[in-house]
Amino acid sequence: MSDKATDADRPGLFDHPRGLWVLAGTELWERISFHGMQALLVLYMAGELLLPGHVEHVAGFGRFRAVIEQVTGPMSVGALAAQVFGLYTGFIYFTPVIGGAIGDRLLGRRTCVVAGGVLMAAGHFSLALDETFLLALLLLILGAGLLRGNLQPQVKALYAEEDRRSADAFQLYYVAINIGAFLAPLITGALATIYGWHTGFAFAGFGMVIGLIVYLAGQHLLPVDFRPDRAQAMRVPLDRGARRRLITLWAIWPLVICFWIAQSQVWNVYNLWARDHLDMRIGGFTVPIPWLQAVDGIAPVVVMPIFLALWRWQAARGAEPAVITKMGIGCLIFGAGTTWLAAASLVSVDGRAPVAWALAFHLLSNIGWLYFTPIALALFAMKSPASLRGTMIGVNSLAVFFASIISGRLGGLYEAWSPAAFWMLHTAIVGASGLALLALRRSIGRALEDQEHTARRESLVVV
Repeated sequence: MSDKATDADRPGLFDHPRGLWVLAGTELWERISFHGMQALLVLYMAGELLLPGHVEHVAGFGRFRAVIEQVTGPMSVGALAAQVFGLYTGFIYFTPVIGGAIGDRLLGRRTCVVAGGVLMAAGHFSLALDETFLLALLLLILGAGLLRGNLQPQVKALYAEEDRRSADAFQLYYVAINIGAFLAPLITGALATIYGWHTGFAFAGFGMVIGLIVYLAGQHLLPVDFRPDRAQAMRVPLDRGARRRLITLWAIWPLVICFWIAQSQVWNVYNLWARDHLDMRIGGFTVPIPWLQAVDGIAPVVVMPIFLALWRWQAARGAEPAVITKMGIGCLIFGAGTTWLAAASLVSVDGRAPVAWALAFHLLSNIGWLYFTPIALALFAMKSPASLRGTMIGVNSLAVFFASIISGRLGGLYEAWSPAAFWMLHTAIVGASGLALLALRRSIGRALEDQEHTARRESLVVV
């Protein structure tokens, strides 16, 4: 059976299937709910929930804390909040591999997306009560696994195998993600400041409900779904070419982790670096440090049209870089960004660089992100067998889980090393990944080719 769109021949905005905008709209609201809640979580825990008078009411938290502190030792409120946040974020990126497998093999992708959205909405609303805090996190983790593991695979299913628009589709899809990442901290942060924490969490819940409505309303524009009665037909033995492509994707995966180690530090220690080494004043106004995360969310949206146009121009002349080449370039550009942070001390006044230095970093690093992240997602979606597509997209997401753990450990070096040495370490990690991808691009490209397309290579994997 072909994993094919029912609306593939009915183009909409930017000459892409209308189903893409249904999926992107769903993802937009999911990300608004996710990033909105995430922007509040640590502040909420450290500033209220884990303090005496509140923490005693959280069902099961005493046992939960005891298990954590058996590994870490006794922790302060701030450290405990950071640890809980780290576990939550890590598992958010871990469960899509399981959710994708459930969608591939058991329930079908549409059912999983709807179930995941319902669970996430319930999780956000459960944050309204102290008692259900841990239940809320569990619901959010499970819901994200089902939704993310099955929403993204439907993007590839909108396009025929040889359609070069599918690579651009993932770029446009990521626009929705980044718009959500930009808007969410601004909205929920304002609501929490003016009306209280729970109002911010409630907005996140309603955002997820809107996302579900968008998805359900656009069902007729989406790809034909897997059904349990068709699943057996999909579980045919993989041929030699499919097995080779799977092995190659797994071989690339550690290099994907290396990119995300550097990117994860932008969510983590970078905020401490900005606190300690940036002059956040512009005239008489002091820019809140969390706003830098909003800049990081919107920067890809700003630069994306430029590079989509560049790639189309290159494609028209037969000179568009291959996907592996783009990923390698993305790593090197991101490495240039972390080198830029290392060089901040050269322009420091009284130990602080101007805030414009950070803005330039976000612009540069997000060009690297654009060359790498949506391309890697497209690679795992396009080169996985249809019957394992959701699973392998989950594997791509799993790289963020391991990278977050590693970057967290590396974060401990921030207080012991100079800022320049700390950021150059990350340059070395992401830069080495980029050099490896460029050095191996021809052999990787050959291994990922479909046997039936060897004579006319797909535009995604030419070297």
